Amino acid sequence: MALVATGLTTHIYNNHLKSFALLAGFPLLLVLMVGAFCTGLDAMMQNSVRRGSSIDWHKAFTSGQEGIVEFGPYAVGAALIWFVIAYFFHEKMMRAASGAVPVTRREMPKIYNLLENLCISRGLPMPQFEVIDSPALNAFATGLNEKTYKIVLTRGIIDRLSDDELEAVIAHELTHIINRDVRLLIIAVVFTGIISFLAEMVFRSLVHGRRPNYYRRRRSNNNNGGVAVMLLALAVLVVGWLFALAIRFTLSRKREYLADAGAVELTHNPEAMMRALQRISGQDKVTGMPDDVQQMCIENSHSFMGLFATHPPIDRRIITISKMTGTPVPQPQVSLRRGPRSPWDQGPPPATQETIK
Repeated sequence: MALVATGLTTHIYNNHLKSFALLAGFPLLLVLMVGAFCTGLDAMMQNSVRRGSSIDWHKAFTSGQEGIVEFGPYAVGAALIWFVIAYFFHEKMMRAASGAVPVTRREMPKIYNLLENLCISRGLPMPQFEVIDSPALNAFATGLNEKTYKIVLTRGIIDRLSDDELEAVIAHELTHIINRDVRLLIIAVVFTGIISFLAEMVFRSLVHGRRPNYYRRRRSNNNNGGVAVMLLALAVLVVGWLFALAIRFTLSRKREYLADAGAVELTHNPEAMMRALQRISGQDKVTGMPDDVQQMCIENSHSFMGLFATHPPIDRRIITISKMTGTPVPQPQVSLRRGPRSPWDQGPPPATQETIK
């Protein structure tokens, strides 16, 4: 386990570094995007007004600098306001996006007992639980600090996994909290949302609203100018999406392997972790959950050749656990039992008969 411990330490350090880089670099990225957009807009307007003439790039770059001075503070200010709002209200935002609701120990004593044993073994404060009313099998952790850490489970995973499998899933999510994966993912989700929002705002302002002063001074009755603006607005949306995608892929998929390893270390039950992954496989999609939240889950399967996968394949994760621990891969147990159609209509599950010590 020494190699695993070293890997976890390095991973935590990298997460701290990436979080700082996102926080420090994002305002600069926004300013550069504003400058690039204004430079491109001026060049396109020159081309539409003076057909056949070469573009004066010095003038275009000057317009880009003017755009940064005029619109850069608005972009950075909007980003800061968005981040402050997200910092204080991220719990409500995540609940609204996932449909999760808080549950207490009295309502679901089993999951709290499982978590309590894991936290005691590591001397950790206990996160709270939230539950999503969905028959899907999935889970994720959320929060920015000890006061806001939460583990979110679907009702399907609570009902359909055995106690040792559910304990392994909870340990997996607790490891994400220990490794600071959760904080990095929350920051990435917030920044991805900012990029998408600003790209949409730029598009709407170009099509329907206010345009830069230096553009209005070059207004042309030529319809080609309007088409050029529409194309540039579309390009802004595409660039915003690509930046959001790039941020998503800066998050290493290694985090899931390390969380699996951490779960095995906490529970001392690699077979339970492998069985849990087998049951989750192909049953992870929560209807209506945004992709940015789905990427935080224990599984986020993609059917299109895994091209946009944020998680390694479950089969590979199971084989890795097997090789790491020397435990044979368990034979999958087929179960036709399905989760209830409307889980909350049945109320909370009955209290456990035994208290896990």
